[in-house]
Amino acid sequence: MVTDRETGGRAARVLAAIHSSVGELVGEGAAKLTFPVIAERAGVNPTTLYRRWDGVNALLEEVAVAVLTRDGAVPPDCGSLEADLTEWAVLIARDITRPERTRYLRAMVSARTAATVRCPVMEARQEQASEMVDRARARGERTPTVRQVLDHVISPLYHHVAFALDVTDDHPRQLVRDVMSMAR
Repeated sequence: MVTDRETGGRAARVLAAIHSSVGELVGEGAAKLTFPVIAERAGVNPTTLYRRWDGVNALLEEVAVAVLTRDGAVPPDCGSLEADLTEWAVLIARDITRPERTRYLRAMVSARTAATVRCPVMEARQEQASEMVDRARARGERTPTVRQVLDHVISPLYHHVAFALDVTDDHPRQLVRDVMSMAR
């Protein structure tokens, strides 16, 4: 994993090249991602990758998290939780249904070979949902729990994309309406 001291200058350029290479390879539908293939594309020595990541799956997950949480990373503040969640969910849905994002999501899912207790994408979304729910509670609004937002808005969106199910513009709006009916 990249350390904090390696986030600027040359290290940042190398990391950007590696992330970009992974993105290109995933976008091209590369059948097999390996450190040597990624390193060649990035113009770095494979040892650079072996030193920083435990394996291709760890690198792929890091890149996928960066890509899949970029849009919607700053939770909207529209004045009500329902409006915030709707704007956020629509933005996420539009982002993850873009073909290049869909490939990342599916690649990340397929890279997982065992059940895990951590999912950095969902952890990022949990932080964002928490911020919106906390703000709404501070305004005195009735709110669903953060878990309900994740389980009934975000998870269904990712599920639909992972399994190539249709996501219409109304889908995230309906999910938000559903979860708001759970507010206490």
